[in-house]
Amino acid sequence: MLRPKHLFFDLDRTLWDFEANSKKALQILFRDLALNDRIEHFNHFHHTYIRVNAELWKLYGKGKIKKEELRDSRFRRALEHHEIFDDHLATRLSTGYLDISPRQTLLFPNTLETLTDLRKQEYRMHIITNGFEEVQYIKLKESGLESFFDIVVCSETVGYNKPDQRVFQHAMERAGTNPTDSVMIGDDREADISGAMRAGMRAILFDPQGQYGKTPGESKISNLNELPLLLTMLS
Repeated sequence: MLRPKHLFFDLDRTLWDFEANSKKALQILFRDLALNDRIEHFNHFHHTYIRVNAELWKLYGKGKIKKEELRDSRFRRALEHHEIFDDHLATRLSTGYLDISPRQTLLFPNTLETLTDLRKQEYRMHIITNGFEEVQYIKLKESGLESFFDIVVCSETVGYNKPDQRVFQHAMERAGTNPTDSVMIGDDREADISGAMRAGMRAILFDPQGQYGKTPGESKISNLNELPLLLTMLS
């Protein structure tokens, strides 16, 4: 099989370090909104938010809640866990987070170097993300990623979330390519890898923490700098 020409990347947790950037934004808000006067320690609030946010994103990914509900309820629920029933504060947290978080610029190791290498090798590169459209473009611009990608597909504009194969099909159509010529790279085995493979694409799992066990025939990397060589070995 010929070397693929089109590479489709997930953004959050694959290139842009979501956990680190999110934590940094929350630390700023915790300080600026004086939450330390009402919650014993930042880590307590942070752990609560991570759990609540993950639960709501799972529901959103399955189409069980709308974007607005996810946004409106995650901070309210996190505060309520700490016996704080303050809708105004929850709104300030939500608004502040959406402004501050996407402007953080921490990337995974070797992100820029790897993308530069791939561009020199004349790969066409694109983004497929379940993240909210208005913040994903800010992340790409602020972190210096924007110029590497030809198209950016946000699932909310397609009407389906990954792993729905229609998201991947839409992205390939926009890029003017086909499954044989396309590879998806992402950190989520179900949303990114299984979804892409159901659309006929080849896929590479990015697993920097080694959280996934071995699966026969699966292509996997733990550092982005492994990607150029692995692409030459795909069949």
